[in-house]
Amino acid sequence: MKISIVILNWNGARMLRRFLPSVIEHSPEAEVIVADNGSTDDSLSVLAEQFPDIRTIVFDRNYGFAEGYNRAIAQVDGDLCLLLNSDVRVEAGWLKPMLDYMERHPEVAACQPKVRQESAPDMLEYAGACGGYIGRLGFPFCRGRILGTVERDEGQYDSIASVAWATGAALLIRRNVYLEAGGLDARFFAHQEEIDLCWRLRSRGYGIVCIPQSVIYHVGGGTLPKESPRKAYLNFRNNLLLLFKNLPEKNFCSVMHWRRLFDAAAALHFLVGGHWAACWAVLRAHYDFHRMRKDFKADRDRNLAATVVPADQILSPFNLLWQYYARRRHTFDMLPHGGS
Repeated sequence: MKISIVILNWNGARMLRRFLPSVIEHSPEAEVIVADNGSTDDSLSVLAEQFPDIRTIVFDRNYGFAEGYNRAIAQVDGDLCLLLNSDVRVEAGWLKPMLDYMERHPEVAACQPKVRQESAPDMLEYAGACGGYIGRLGFPFCRGRILGTVERDEGQYDSIASVAWATGAALLIRRNVYLEAGGLDARFFAHQEEIDLCWRLRSRGYGIVCIPQSVIYHVGGGTLPKESPRKAYLNFRNNLLLLFKNLPEKNFCSVMHWRRLFDAAAALHFLVGGHWAACWAVLRAHYDFHRMRKDFKADRDRNLAATVVPADQILSPFNLLWQYYARRRHTFDMLPHGGS
């Protein structure tokens, strides 16, 4: 199978200088492509001068993470496409375990490697760790990361596991399946669009797995800092949108009852802590979600019509906030049934 590694870059010249050499050196099985999302820094000159043999796709503006990848993947021809963040370091042999698994398992649409922190290589990384899951109320978590608690990697999650979603930091996916499912939802712009895509794939009967024998090192937070109100807004809004797109009406109404309460509590917490912008981000996310719902109704109908695996078999059957804050279960292996 032909492999296309697609790195979406936006004003990441520094990251390209630092990390692209490791991807080129340690990915002989793949074609490496950089798609530039309308950068205004010196990214294009860095690519031309330091990486002249790397294929570059240049967009006229910043289309966001989702649409940027959609446009790039439409222009490559790999049987498998690996969506790879520009702030990722890899080592020799990192691709082979994932490629071998995908060749043996045609029922699996996508997979991810184990993700460690570049700044602390013995720690798992927030955005992916060893594979993602979704709690009953829609809150995402990972093997190795529950809310704000990130675990040290001691090999505790080294088994290959079926997961609800794979990280967009390093998502290996069958190109034909990606295109048939409609790719990433460009209206999300950034954050949680890979969760939405993976949910759609799982509901259609495809498998998503984590292959921890493949390891990458991720900086994370390279585009928007962790405390960014913009990031908070996108995460809250997009999480509500993915629930609306993928949950049947009965489940959705029940979940939204609780989400209004929990998200109002989050906004109040930000307000009391003096984080006015974050408080406003949560409130605006809910307002915009209700305003945008009508635009997602057709997608919701298509998704529910195509569903062969119900949401109850994709979502973990517990309230993640209750487990974390009330039951004090801060690691994946402490959750009921290990998060499944």
